[in-house]
Amino acid sequence: MTVMLGVPQVRARAGEPPSARQIAQFGERPSSVAVPGLLDSYGRVATDLRISLTDKCNLRCTYCMPAEGLPFLPTPKLMQRDEIVRLARLATERLGVRQVRFTGGEPLLRGDLVDIIRDVSALDARPEVSLTTNAIGLAGRATALADAGLDRVNVSLDSICAETFATITRRPFLTKVLAGIDALGAAGIHHTKINAVLIPGINDTEGPELLEWALAGGHQLRFIEQMPLDADHIWDRDVMITAEEMRRRLSERYDLTPDEAPRDGAPAELYQVRLRGAAADSPSLGTVGIIASVTEAFCEDCRRTRLTAEGAVRSCLFSHVETDLLGPMRAGADDDTVADLWRAAMWAKPSGHGMNQAGFQQPDRPMSAIGG
Repeated sequence: MTVMLGVPQVRARAGEPPSARQIAQFGERPSSVAVPGLLDSYGRVATDLRISLTDKCNLRCTYCMPAEGLPFLPTPKLMQRDEIVRLARLATERLGVRQVRFTGGEPLLRGDLVDIIRDVSALDARPEVSLTTNAIGLAGRATALADAGLDRVNVSLDSICAETFATITRRPFLTKVLAGIDALGAAGIHHTKINAVLIPGINDTEGPELLEWALAGGHQLRFIEQMPLDADHIWDRDVMITAEEMRRRLSERYDLTPDEAPRDGAPAELYQVRLRGAAADSPSLGTVGIIASVTEAFCEDCRRTRLTAEGAVRSCLFSHVETDLLGPMRAGADDDTVADLWRAAMWAKPSGHGMNQAGFQQPDRPMSAIGG
């Protein structure tokens, strides 16, 4: 038995039902009296909050959006600045959240992004504050974001070849992305993570080149298996580039050694990188991460909870069910009520995303509408 956030629990493996002891202890709707944090019925506790600020994006990546875009939410349906900060405060002060990451869509499209980050960074139970972005427009805002309290940034970048970038994103904006990344270092935000998806026949041969660029810039590159979250629903597991294939292709140029640091719930498995054939005791060039969400799922140690741009809890990226918090808030619900709704939503979190099971159904909403 372990103790996490003061709650005795028995860790259940993904796929196992909640134990009789857990059900007897917490019931079907855990309250603030029974559960101080965001515990689910499989013994996992969410400490990492992803908040989507908008479903709008200025790219049209082939694995996310159709070329013509999507119908976006009207502004009144989006969480407003004070509502976002209130939910972040509840998450950090009452529910044990220690990390808050702002996502989208593209969060830089929010004109009040700097103010939101400043407000969340000023919370009494200050979380680590991060941002996932495509970096378009970041060059002109990096300093203001850093001054507001932004701790770190993840940039989505699938290629450093302008032609390939334009093919994937349907936009010729690579120079803007690279300028945004450079601006982060100048603003004092270092150790930027670069997220890349390898797509068969488009950029699947560019992994080593992208890794060389990231290592030279002091960034940590993370390759992500393409997930079934595209608006066109054309994802095909049989042709996707798997984690095993990623490692094989990188190994043509580099030796990868599993990193000894504990993974500690992180989605990426890290590897120390050395040039192929280099001595085992030679200095590492840095690390590369592989996020194998599909073929080597890490659901049993998932510590994430998500809020969509319209203020709904998604306990899993692939959920078909959402729990509305914004509606009750706007109707006058107090903090206790909102926190208990959030706890109940997380208690009902499924054991895993189910992609490796027969009958898996892709969520209706694409990644841009959910938030990363």
